Amino acid sequence: MKDSTGDFFKQEDVTEQRRARHRRRERRRAVLVMLGSLVVMVAVLYATVTVCVWMDRKMQTNANGVGGPAASGVNAPEDGEGSVPGGSDGSGESVPGSSDGTGGVDENKGSLTETDGSTAENNGDVVDAMNNAKVYSQVELENQVTSAREQAVEAVLGSIRTGLSDGDTVLDTLRPLYPDEIVVYSNRKYHFVPINRQLKLNQWQQESLEILESGEYRYLQDGEVISHKGIDVSRHQGKIDWQLVAQDGVEFAFIRVGYRGYGSNGTLVEDDQFEANIKGAIDAGIKVGVYFYSQAITEEEVREEAELVLNKIAPYQIDCPVVFDVEKVAEADGRMNGLSVEERTRLTDIFCQEIANAGYRPMIYYNTEMGALMIGIEALEGYDKWFAAYTDQFYYPYEYKVWQYSQTGRVQGIQGDVDLNISFEPLWEVTE
Repeated sequence: MKDSTGDFFKQEDVTEQRRARHRRRERRRAVLVMLGSLVVMVAVLYATVTVCVWMDRKMQTNANGVGGPAASGVNAPEDGEGSVPGGSDGSGESVPGSSDGTGGVDENKGSLTETDGSTAENNGDVVDAMNNAKVYSQVELENQVTSAREQAVEAVLGSIRTGLSDGDTVLDTLRPLYPDEIVVYSNRKYHFVPINRQLKLNQWQQESLEILESGEYRYLQDGEVISHKGIDVSRHQGKIDWQLVAQDGVEFAFIRVGYRGYGSNGTLVEDDQFEANIKGAIDAGIKVGVYFYSQAITEEEVREEAELVLNKIAPYQIDCPVVFDVEKVAEADGRMNGLSVEERTRLTDIFCQEIANAGYRPMIYYNTEMGALMIGIEALEGYDKWFAAYTDQFYYPYEYKVWQYSQTGRVQGIQGDVDLNISFEPLWEVTE
């Protein structure tokens, strides 16, 4: 979403040259992070393999039964060796195994007692009682762990090598390795944010996403297109022929009402194309919603922004949500950049409450960095979300109703680039 103008936003369009420089810097900085991550992953894999081997031995032992029916039992060694952590398999019997966890049976300590009270020979009868359960010596276990560790390292390195060789970004390469975390690059660091699976998660399936030759996205369910095509516009799109836009299949449009400058004054500015855009879209039969680009840092300012929006949209039929656009400004002096997560979350909530109290449906617009690091998603879960990510992957885990997937789209009736969106359900009331 491009929301810069005049003295407040000197860099309206981020050039490809700047993006390329940023990507090169990002790759260089990521090398050390990736190596450190690799060490951590190998350590985790090492521990996991060790535990899995122990569990496999324990499960095999329990499944096959030790010493026959419950009436028989294995005597624990006198000095405590041979016991498995936990001390019992739940049947009241001690589970055989050496103190080092290798699964070996100490042949010199303990005996297998039959139900008639006779004592079996240690060597043959113990093996028979195990019913061919897997038993590992210390050396065998160490060899298996070493082999598994080497394979794990090779698999991780191979994944990283393949991803980078294919031209993937560092983020694209790292993210599959951390399925339980959101990996975000921000402030020259890689952040690993645990996914809260108690929140509403998005249910979109990758195989249901269809990408047309034109670059347009559609989402299918049972072979039928269920998504709706949308755009968002501001003064940057200039004069728009909304009839042609409608003919190109656009069903909804978010129109910018205005913005607050990011300088110290934080001047409130109305979008000078708002009236023309909202009238043109409605006349063309396109469903409209609106958004406001905020840089409020106080409760007074955010209420002022909500009041401006409500006054501007009062004369019109607003079928889609009214959106609070909360973004991090790339410039160092962005007013909202210095807010804490709690402060930014509270201001977002205040704006949404003001909109809801006026009878409209509030929505929050943000990207991965903002959603993972800069606002409290838990506190804002009750509001609909409009998520921005210029990718073809459903990476962000939490629920959102609208996806802005491109900022370089093309639509009839608009000269130059325009943001493209899809909604996964109608954003307006559907009448029979």
